[in-house]
Amino acid sequence: MRSTLSRPAPSRSRLRRVLTSAALTLGLVAGSLAAAPAAAGQENPYERGPAPTERSIEALRGPFSTTSTSVSRLAASGFGGGTIYYPTSTAEGTFGAVAISPGYTARESSISWLGHRLASQGFIVFTIDTLTTLDQPASRGRQLLAALDHLVDHRAVRDRIDPTRLGVIGHSMGGGGTLEAASNRPSLKAAVPLTGWHLSKNWSDVRVPTLVVGAERDSVASVTLHSKPFYNSLPSTLNKAYLELAGASHFAPNISNTTIAKYTISWLKRFIDDDTRYEQFLCPAPSGDRNISEYRDTCPHS
Repeated sequence: MRSTLSRPAPSRSRLRRVLTSAALTLGLVAGSLAAAPAAAGQENPYERGPAPTERSIEALRGPFSTTSTSVSRLAASGFGGGTIYYPTSTAEGTFGAVAISPGYTARESSISWLGHRLASQGFIVFTIDTLTTLDQPASRGRQLLAALDHLVDHRAVRDRIDPTRLGVIGHSMGGGGTLEAASNRPSLKAAVPLTGWHLSKNWSDVRVPTLVVGAERDSVASVTLHSKPFYNSLPSTLNKAYLELAGASHFAPNISNTTIAKYTISWLKRFIDDDTRYEQFLCPAPSGDRNISEYRDTCPHS
């Protein structure tokens, strides 16, 4: 007959140690699982704001509250002063920035609608006046770069701005200036010429991701003579796009325009913030939008 031996019951102190160890192990596992999504969300340190939707990029205001400060002509060096728009919160870190030039004979007020609209999406925006309203594209390009240099050192935003993530935007001759700036400073992350005008049609030396915006009924800088040749001359290996505003005139960028805002925001987010969440609005190329008469793109970007 086989005998059975009974094991002594564990002491209370030993049982307490076993239970404590098991609880700690479960806690660590649960903590690791909970932290996994957060870690994944930190893969791109430049993402700012919630995941985008069609509605969010078409809205007059994005998720960030904004404020502004003026830069007088006397305080500016190399450009004519302007207005800086920026998010009030720094909870998500620093922001990329853009400088925006008006067109021939125009003043800052003609492109000021882009200030709060872009800043509220998580950018620092500098809408500028040029030294004279008659300045040509090459001069406007130099002034855009001077404005960016001023911006990174400005007391109101120097602690909020990432000086390695900058871009340029401009209307008409300011759009020509945008191409000039991109050509002269390849470290820029994005360029958006809006119904641009320039005598030069060859921009094969540009290395900055560029969204060229033309207007179907532009009689000042027709897309045939300006925006399309600009786009075609950019390197085929470059991240680039051509968007043509259906039925629009040369002056479409001078008033609030949802199509311009939507695709400019997406372009800046994708290339200044390296935020691939906005790729969906650029690639594949949008179709079926009655506000766009033509769209070309070197998709995919990522």
